[in-house]
Amino acid sequence: MSGLLCYCRAGFEPELAAELTDRAAHAGHAGYARTVRGSGYVVFADDDAQALSRALPWHDLIFARQKLQLIAELRDLDPSDRIAPMLAALLPEPAAGAATPTSPAATRFGDLVVEHPDSDEAKPLSGLARSFGNALRPALRKTGLLSASARNDLPRLHVCFVAGDHAFLARGELRDSSPWPLGIPRLRTHADAPSRSALKLEEALLCLLDNDDRQRLLKPGMRAADLGAAPGGWTWVLMRNGLHVTAIDNGPLRPHLFDSGRVEHLRADGFAWQPPQPLDWMVCDMVEQPRRVAGRMAEWFREGWCRHAIFNLKLPMKKRWQETTLCLQEFATQAQRPLLVRARQLYHDREEITVFASRGGV
Repeated sequence: MSGLLCYCRAGFEPELAAELTDRAAHAGHAGYARTVRGSGYVVFADDDAQALSRALPWHDLIFARQKLQLIAELRDLDPSDRIAPMLAALLPEPAAGAATPTSPAATRFGDLVVEHPDSDEAKPLSGLARSFGNALRPALRKTGLLSASARNDLPRLHVCFVAGDHAFLARGELRDSSPWPLGIPRLRTHADAPSRSALKLEEALLCLLDNDDRQRLLKPGMRAADLGAAPGGWTWVLMRNGLHVTAIDNGPLRPHLFDSGRVEHLRADGFAWQPPQPLDWMVCDMVEQPRRVAGRMAEWFREGWCRHAIFNLKLPMKKRWQETTLCLQEFATQAQRPLLVRARQLYHDREEITVFASRGGV
């Protein structure tokens, strides 16, 4: 089998399938998506996985938590020996007279990840994934397929169990895939966080910005606005990064936010308020129609009120991929200036996507 294996939030398989299909067609690939609602993954079959993978870089995908190049799909695995068919799929056919199964043509991997989709149906496979990794790792090293220690100059081998007798083998390129198992950064709620929504912004800063971006764009003393701030989860994240925050909301904020001296609360409407002077950042997690939010965010960039922004678009129940593309297109058009835009449905998102936009790039 040739193609891509992508993970997503369970229930959003149709959106990911539509995104992969549209993007692949635009790049000249006539592949097709295969999935089951609620499974947490999509297989996109294509004759040239490497070319398709180059045409669909992981950082550009919105609904994919992880993107991998398929090596093989293995069905009807014998529980008494799942390793042998995997080694057979990974090793090339030995040349006539070869004394060893190891061949220079075989791909070597720098690490092994054994996992299962993030779905209710697949969660019982967690024990199998843990124990099987311990059994497969020495077998891979014996054949020379896996390096003796983890290396960051070689691709990762992913084994994804979707059932006890059904697994995918896939290749993860380090610069074109998520570094976290299943593409999920595991974050913990801080005791001082005003709400769990703080995890959304923490994940956005981690996933939509790289280390260099964060060092350059989140400097102590910068000024930001949080539209629709109450009870203050996103304000708290910005404040903890050293920014001075103007929190805009008619509702109350948690009192301890003011202890730092870097938070000002204005009781105003986030759709009407505008800053008296340009700000470094604007963030917004208001519950409103996505096109209205996109239009308001575009106004901030068009008027030069901020340089960088992170905002959420709450998606409808139907035609979510179509609404996503429409909102992002309208946002870019109405901003009336060149912008760097990155968008993703994050682990801590629900029926929404998170967008990072920057004027003048990063």
